[in-house]
Amino acid sequence: MSRTEVLLVGESWVTAATHYKGFDSFSSVTFHKGAEPLVEALRDSDFALTYMPSHEASEGFPFTIEELRKYRAIILSDVGANTLLLPPSVWLHGKPTPNRLKLIRDWTHEGGGLLMIGGYMTFQGIDARGHWRRTPVEDALPVTCLPYDDRLEVPEGFRPAIIGAADHPILRGLGTEWPLLLGANEVVLRDRPDVHVLARLPVDQGGHPLLVTGEYGAGHTLAWTSDIGPHWLPEDFVRWPGYATLWRNALAWATRTPA
Repeated sequence: MSRTEVLLVGESWVTAATHYKGFDSFSSVTFHKGAEPLVEALRDSDFALTYMPSHEASEGFPFTIEELRKYRAIILSDVGANTLLLPPSVWLHGKPTPNRLKLIRDWTHEGGGLLMIGGYMTFQGIDARGHWRRTPVEDALPVTCLPYDDRLEVPEGFRPAIIGAADHPILRGLGTEWPLLLGANEVVLRDRPDVHVLARLPVDQGGHPLLVTGEYGAGHTLAWTSDIGPHWLPEDFVRWPGYATLWRNALAWATRTPA
């Protein structure tokens, strides 16, 4: 039986540090990947995950809708819009190049499953540097982005309030007692009948949307405003048996894959 193709874009970064030891100092550069929990959760599933880290996406993300059609779902996680808007052909050589944000929108409209995951570079992100507001990708989402830094940092943690029906395909088998989360992006719900909030922050933390589904043309779209791994999503959440169930359910719903 063939597996459903899914493309995960983002979840990598490079850190440059300067170390001071008295009079002397030295520098170091380290590379990090943040998608390992999701990669592991999908390892033996019905989904074949292609993981395209942020630094590869600038040139590696498809430039045609025909190439995108290989995938049934696209997950955008902690990667800014500029990574796709400014490939080397544009940024370095000033050559007209297909707008891949429009390709994602059009691919979704014809039936693709689009998921945006929260982080410092998705939705609007830290210092509004995610830059997804008023983009073609935002057009396809069940939420809109704020025009400023949208982070909700909750260091004491919050427990998600599950308000969707227990038999919803994404919530099936998860119960209502989820582990703590440490943050999310604040977004605005679209006022449409197809948009449904399945989980939100508790009322004392603002009641902001956490898990939202919607439709765009023939496609399914989903916004998860927290992370897929630390720091907003603690290790206890990753180790929770419901973690793998949540993402397998979400992808099955987004791609219309039978359970």
